[in-house]
Amino acid sequence: MMAIQCIIAEDEPLARDILETYINDHPALQLIGSCKDAFEVQSSLSEKPCDLLFLDINMPQVSGINLLRSLVNPPLVIFTTAYPEYAVEGYELSAVDYLLKPFSFERFLKAVNKAQTLLRSAEASKQTTTNNDFLFFKVDKKLKKVEVAAIRFAESIGDYVKLHTSSETLVLSESLRNLQEQLPEKTFFRIHKSYIVSLNHIEFVEGNYVRLGQSDLPIGASYREEFIEKLQEKNRKRNK
Repeated sequence: MMAIQCIIAEDEPLARDILETYINDHPALQLIGSCKDAFEVQSSLSEKPCDLLFLDINMPQVSGINLLRSLVNPPLVIFTTAYPEYAVEGYELSAVDYLLKPFSFERFLKAVNKAQTLLRSAEASKQTTTNNDFLFFKVDKKLKKVEVAAIRFAESIGDYVKLHTSSETLVLSESLRNLQEQLPEKTFFRIHKSYIVSLNHIEFVEGNYVRLGQSDLPIGASYREEFIEKLQEKNRKRNK
C-alpha cells in the first residue's frame, strides 16, 4: 500500500505543529499540506487530492463540519476538536474517528489504523488484496509494523493486549475493543470477551474451543452462534 497522503486543517499553531510531528513520525503517512483555514484546504485539495484529512471543527469563518459538507468527493476525515459535544455530528458525517484535544500519539495511532483499514478495503474492491497489508502498533516506544495476514489471535491481559503473530508475541497498551476496531472485520472475529481470532489461522473448531497452532482458545457462550454463522458464511463465499 502506498503512503497515505495527508492534509492538516488546523487554525491553532501548536495543535498544527503536534499533528505535523505525529504524521512525520508515522512511516505510512505523508504530509502534503498544512492549512490554517477552510479556504487553504480547498485550494490544497484542488491542486492535489489527499487520502486523509485531519480536520479541526472550530476554524474561523467556515467550520470543519461545513467544509466537509461542501466537498464533492471528500477524503477520509479524522476530526480534531477540544469540544466533545461535536462528536455526534462528526460521526453523522461518516468521519473515521474523532480526536479530542489534547490527544496522545497512541490515540492518534488508533485513528490512523482505522483509516488504513478503510483505505485497504477500498483498494481491495479494485484489485486482489495481497498479504502485504499491514498496521502499525506502538511497542516498547517504537512503531512496529505488523502484517495483518500474520496475526493469529489477540488476547486481553488486564489493561494490555497480547498480539500473537506467526513469528512473535507483542504486548500492546490498548484494549481488545480498540484493537478490534482496527482489524479487518471480514477476517477477524471476537470469540470470547478475552480473545479475537483470525479466521484464516483456525485449524479446527471442537466443542467450545478453537485450535490455532498450539493454542486452544475458548468460545464464549454469547459469541458462539454468531461465530459459527461467520464460519459458514466464509465457506459459502469460498464455494461460489
